[in-house]
Order: sequence, then C-alpha cells, then structure tokens
Amino acid sequence: MYAIIESGGKQYKVEQDMLVKVEKLDAEIGSEVELKVLLVAGEDGVKAGAAAAACKVKAAVNAQDKYAKVLVFHYKAKKQVRKRQGHRQPYTELKIVSIEG
Repeated sequence: MYAIIESGGKQYKVEQDMLVKVEKLDAEIGSEVELKVLLVAGEDGVKAGAAAAACKVKAAVNAQDKYAKVLVFHYKAKKQVRKRQGHRQPYTELKIVSIEG
C-alpha cells in the first residue's frame, strides 16, 4: 500500500515505515503529524480526490536539520564583480507510521 501526500507545495510517494525529507514543518522531534492525502493505492484499489481526502497518513518527526551547503557564485566578466553566497535549506525528516484508508 502506498499514498501520494502533499507537504510544502510538493508531492511525495510514501509507504509505511519509509523515511521522507519534506520542507520544514513547525513540529517538535518525536511528535506526530497528519499529512494531506491526494491518492491512496492498495489491494482494494485506488482512491483519489474526495475518497482519498477521507484517508489518513500519520508520520512521526524524526529530525529537524539542514541540507548540505550550496554555493552561489555571481560573476561578471571584465568588471571585477564577484560575489559568493552560501545557502542551507532546512528540512524535516518524517517516518511514515501508518496509512489508513
């Protein structure tokens, strides 16, 4: 059984006991969150739309962390313009506890 969930404007295909990294959520480590369900597929068929909205996907917050640093370098030829900037995107790691539907 798997489900398509939406979090942070992105969609993820998840299964039970799977670890998934989503955009940062405002939740404590160890707490449980409920995610918006778009589609559920299992042995009894596929549920989408309003039927899938009645289903529940629960996940436990495993970690709040940041990805590796990405360096952004702006350069203009023959103008002596150079600018370096780093960025680390925060994320929340979730463990899918249950898919009910």
